[in-house]
Amino acid sequence: MTITSTLNARIVEGLYAEALVLSDEVRAVFDLSGRIEATGSNEDALRIALSCEALRTTTRMMHAMAWLLNHRAYFMGELSAFQLRRYGRLAPDFPTSDPMRMTMLEISVRELIIATEHFYARLLRIDDRWREDYRGSGPSGLDRLRARLDSLTQSAVGAA
Repeated sequence: MTITSTLNARIVEGLYAEALVLSDEVRAVFDLSGRIEATGSNEDALRIALSCEALRTTTRMMHAMAWLLNHRAYFMGELSAFQLRRYGRLAPDFPTSDPMRMTMLEISVRELIIATEHFYARLLRIDDRWREDYRGSGPSGLDRLRARLDSLTQSAVGAA
C-alpha cells in the first residue's frame, strides 16, 4: 500500500515523530498561564503578539498533525486512497507569522515559529508532489465524464 515511491509509511512515521517533538515544544513555549503574567501589566502589545502567534503556531501544528494522522491511517489500512485524497489536504495558503509581532517576541520563540513554518512548508511540498503524481496517473472521473459528454454533444450536433 504505497501512495508514491516518494512517500511511504516509514517517511510518514519519521515526519510524525518530528511533528510530535515540535508540537510539544510549541505547547511548552506558548503555555500562556505563566508567560502573560511575566510580561507585566503595561505590555499589552506583547501580550497580543504572544497570543496571536501562539494561536497561529498551534493551529499550524494541529493541521500538520491531522495530515500526518490521515496518512498513518491510510498506511494502516484504515482509510482508502479516495478518502485520503478527499480529506487528507493541507491548507495551501495557511497564514505565516506577522513580521511586526515577531519582532516583539524572544528569539527562541521566533526560531520555534519559523521551525513550524518550515515543517509545514515541507509537508505542503510532499502533499503537492503526491497530488501531482496522482493527477499524472490518468484522467480523473470528472475528466472522463466531460469527455463522454463532449462526444455525445458532438454526435448529436453531427446527426442534426
